[in-house]
Amino acid sequence: MLKNSLLSTQDRFGDDNVTGGAIAGKTMIQALIFDLDNCLAAANEVGEQLFTPAFDAIRKANHGVVSEDSLNAAFADCWRHPLDWVATKYGFSEAMLAAGWKVLATTEIEEPIYGYGDLALLSELSVRCFLVTSGFRRLQESKIKALNLERFFTAIYVDAIDEPNRKGKQGIFEYILDTYKLRPTEVLVFGDNPDSEILVGNRLGMRTVQTLRAGVPRTDKATFYIHSLSELKELLVGLENNDD
Repeated sequence: MLKNSLLSTQDRFGDDNVTGGAIAGKTMIQALIFDLDNCLAAANEVGEQLFTPAFDAIRKANHGVVSEDSLNAAFADCWRHPLDWVATKYGFSEAMLAAGWKVLATTEIEEPIYGYGDLALLSELSVRCFLVTSGFRRLQESKIKALNLERFFTAIYVDAIDEPNRKGKQGIFEYILDTYKLRPTEVLVFGDNPDSEILVGNRLGMRTVQTLRAGVPRTDKATFYIHSLSELKELLVGLENNDD
């Protein structure tokens, strides 16, 4: 059921995989917030041809505004960041942004995708789980449907960049806290992006976990780091034991 942006329904502790600094407080974890792209499924799983029409449109509208090297770097960033963020970073002209926007606003996944091989572990978690994903609504909802993610989550929110009155991830995180009567210290945020969900989680006083899937560069901004959802279970056990 769709309602606005809601679709209802350290090697071990200490070094590289499941790692982090001192754990503040004695608060039990009550909820987990997950990102989608490069956290639960590779953004380019369906194939990089998915964005080719948009990239071609942007290149055609370029007219020398952005160098070819910078343009290629921008296209690589599109697999980890929303188009508006990429356009600002690389200095796209309004025409370039509009050309890519027009194509991506109608792009959707039509081929089967499966996500990372550990998604089934989400069903074993005993706390509420939320999915918050940014991007074009049509594209992100098609990924959610293709992955059959509704079965794992209390609620799914699309931070749709192509719709007016966008709340952004911070607004959605705050909505989750308020709606489900959660304190920031009771929530863990999982994602790959230090400039998006990790930044917002830190800002709101939540503990953050960077998912270091293949190709994800490590940031120093997260509280903890994992490579897979199997390490997530270990992290939760460690936090629970620490809070006892």
